[in-house]
Amino acid sequence: MTKDSTEAPAEELCIAGAVADRATAEMLESGVSLTAAASALLGGAMSLLARDHDDHSIVRILMRAIESVRAGYLRHATVHAGHEHRDGPET
Repeated sequence: MTKDSTEAPAEELCIAGAVADRATAEMLESGVSLTAAASALLGGAMSLLARDHDDHSIVRILMRAIESVRAGYLRHATVHAGHEHRDGPET
C-alpha cells in the first residue's frame, strides 16, 4: 500500500477482519471487558496506520469512521450482526 492510499482491497479487508474477529472472541472469552478489547484493537490499528500513513491520511480515515458512526451505520451493522445495543459507557 502506498503512503497516500487510504483504501485497502476488499480481499485484504476480509482476511484482516476475520483475524480481528478471532482476536476479539479470544479476548472476550478470556474475560477482557468490551471496552478494554476495543481500546486495545483501536490502539493497535492506530499504530499500524502510523507505520504507513502520514498524519493527514490517518485523520481522513478517522473522519470517515466518525461520519459512519454519526450516520448510524455502526449501530445498524451491530444490530444486524445480532449484537445488543447498549447506551452509555461499559461498566
